[in-house]
Amino acid sequence: MSIIEAIIIGIVQGITEFLPISSTAHIVITQFLFDYTFPGFGFEIFLHIASILAVILYFRKDLLQVIVGFFSYFKDKSEENRIQFMFAIYIIVATGITGVLGLLLEDLVGAQMKTPPFIAGALIITGTFLIIIERFFVYKDRTVKDMTLKDSIIVGLGQTLAVFPGISRSGATLITALFSGLNKETAVRYSFLLSIPVILGTSVLAIGDLLDGTLVEQVGGLPLIISFIVTFFFSWLGIIWLIDFLKRSKLIYFAFYCFALAIFVFFYFDHNMIIDLE
Repeated sequence: MSIIEAIIIGIVQGITEFLPISSTAHIVITQFLFDYTFPGFGFEIFLHIASILAVILYFRKDLLQVIVGFFSYFKDKSEENRIQFMFAIYIIVATGITGVLGLLLEDLVGAQMKTPPFIAGALIITGTFLIIIERFFVYKDRTVKDMTLKDSIIVGLGQTLAVFPGISRSGATLITALFSGLNKETAVRYSFLLSIPVILGTSVLAIGDLLDGTLVEQVGGLPLIISFIVTFFFSWLGIIWLIDFLKRSKLIYFAFYCFALAIFVFFYFDHNMIIDLE
């Protein structure tokens, strides 16, 4: 991999990872536009680690608050500790649902689901639900202290949909969290914190490639480092931008982008093409 390719891949992965527009679709499009073959699932996971590191550092105070509250609750049953304890439970429940159902559904994602028409359709579905949540849904004002086990189950089921190519994980969790009645701030925070255990869990699959030097051989030492740094930097920018954007604007703009991207994918790529996402 050249330095330029490493920078481009890092930018695309970083910016799109947490936006409700499917980072997988963008990585696939980038590969074909630049006639470049992605060097395997291990490299994709490696870049996900860079993105999740940005989340951990950005939400470090939130994470510390949840972790401290969770363990403190066993000794001090204060209301604040109870809220943080239950929030940790809701993260665990949603992650567990996603993990179990993701493994069960993985075998169902056949070749017919890795084609441009399917990815385009998935993007249209994402865009449609973004419009529904924005135009035909009345936002509620429930916060972390108002969350229930039902919310975590709904969001966990929504997050599971990301197993299908073209469905955005962040989009699915954000939409389902809003549908369950959480306000925007809580839904966004929950979505970001949920990404940590999910992505770290899948990252275990890349440890072998990192330890035995396979990734270094496939990508090259310097491009590997550069792609990681660029992904981290643009993931950080993406987090800041998305949080600020949702405070003053609407999700419907992401819907329009998904529709435009779906049209491009559908008409630009060969419909019989099988896209290897792993």
